[in-house]
Amino acid sequence: MKRRLRPAARTEPWHPCAWQLQSLLLAYPDEGLPERLSLARRAAPALPERVRDPLLAFTGHAERTPAGELAAAYVATFDHRRRCCPYLTYYAHGDTRRRGLALLRLKQAYAAAGLRLADDELPDHLAVVLEFAGADPPAGHRLLTEHRAGLELLRLALRAEDSPWAWVLQSVSATLPPLHGDEQAAVARLAAEGPPEEQVGLDPYMPPHVMPDPAGGPR
Repeated sequence: MKRRLRPAARTEPWHPCAWQLQSLLLAYPDEGLPERLSLARRAAPALPERVRDPLLAFTGHAERTPAGELAAAYVATFDHRRRCCPYLTYYAHGDTRRRGLALLRLKQAYAAAGLRLADDELPDHLAVVLEFAGADPPAGHRLLTEHRAGLELLRLALRAEDSPWAWVLQSVSATLPPLHGDEQAAVARLAAEGPPEEQVGLDPYMPPHVMPDPAGGPR
C-alpha cells in the first residue's frame, strides 16, 4: 500500500506575527517581559480568534503576577518537570545520538537562514523554533509540523499542570493543521512510553545545564 503524502505546508500572512509573539512569551520572564507583554497586547488583536485569545489570556495572567513569582513558576515548570520539556527533539529522540544529529541539522538550517544562536542556546527550544518560523514561515511551518506530536504532548502536560504557558501552547497548536491519525497515535505512544533513554551522543549541543536530571526535566 502506498503511503499517503501530507499536503505541502501552507502559511498564512498572520503566521509570522503569531509565531514571533509566541516565541517572546515562551522566553524566560526576565526584566524585558513587560515590554514583550505590551507588544503582545498590541499585536495579538490582529490574529485569528483561536490564536489571539489564548495569547491575551496569558498576557493578562502575566501582567497580574509578580515578576519573581512568574520567574519561579517558569523554572519549576520547564527546568524541573521532564514532561514539560521545551526542547522539541527530546520528544522524538530522547537523549540519544540521533538527537545530536537532529540538533546539528537544525543549527545548519538556522545558519542558512541567517539566524545565529548564542553558544549556550539550543536550536530545538520551542521559543527558538518559533523565532525561526517567524523569520522563515514555510521552513518554520514544516519544522513545527514535523514535531507536532511533541508539541501536543507538551501542551497537554502544561494543561495538566494548570500552567499559564499552556495558553501559549494552545495558541501555537492553533497555527498548525489538525492532528491526523498517525500523529494522534504518536502522541499516545509518547505519553505511554516517553522518549528513548540512551544518555550519549549529544555533545557539543547538550550542555550540562539542560541535561535531564534524576529529579525532573532539562536543566
